[in-house]
Amino acid sequence: MRSFNKWINEIFFATLALVFLSACGPSKQTSADNLTDTLFVNKKANGYELEISFKKGPEHNYPLMAVWIEDTAGNYLQTLYVAESIAKGVFQHGQTGEGKWMPGPIRRPAALPYWSHSRGVREEDGLYVPMQKTAIADAYSGATPVNNFVLNATTDNHGLLIFDLYFEINQSWDWNEFWTNNKYPDDKEYKSSCQPALVYHACIDMQDDRDEYELKVIGHSHYSGKNGELYSDLSTITTALQIAENISVRIR
Repeated sequence: MRSFNKWINEIFFATLALVFLSACGPSKQTSADNLTDTLFVNKKANGYELEISFKKGPEHNYPLMAVWIEDTAGNYLQTLYVAESIAKGVFQHGQTGEGKWMPGPIRRPAALPYWSHSRGVREEDGLYVPMQKTAIADAYSGATPVNNFVLNATTDNHGLLIFDLYFEINQSWDWNEFWTNNKYPDDKEYKSSCQPALVYHACIDMQDDRDEYELKVIGHSHYSGKNGELYSDLSTITTALQIAENISVRIR
């Protein structure tokens, strides 16, 4: 009996030691923060090869994103990447059915309005976001990365030596003291956006010796997507500025 009790005690203390060592080791969240996903879009194109690196900030929580280019006169040229849910008008948690969330059609004009209005495709209902029947091709869209990521994107052609690269990002439920949940109580689109989408930019000069550019935040979009204007005043924006820690692009 005494030897049996001794055996039980040894198991107990060994288990306790394992629990203690596990608590002192790196957590899964820490490991995930160091992961970097690699995405490829528009691989069959013959234009410039761009490597866009995104390092997430402390407020990153499944944001929606779009990346596109324009000429220096502000004319939209092409989308390089847009979140799949926006591109196809279907969200994975779009509807409730049988007691659980199911994929369903949802249009969110407040999500990425600077991109959607720049793209300039007005659908039959007057909105500038794609419908299911007018979805953007798979070559230009994909699931939103949950980690840091590198987006390898190819432009459709070599037409311009100087062009503007834009990156728009928006995250739901990021209220703050200015952008409160009752600021526009009758605007359902605002309810899904909270702090408005932020727009980052870099001017790419293919004749320059530089091979890397950092994208800088230049303003925010309309809070509910009613227009495609850019608002440069960021004094009311707080946590949204910490969704991304750094965004840069390399010319390959």
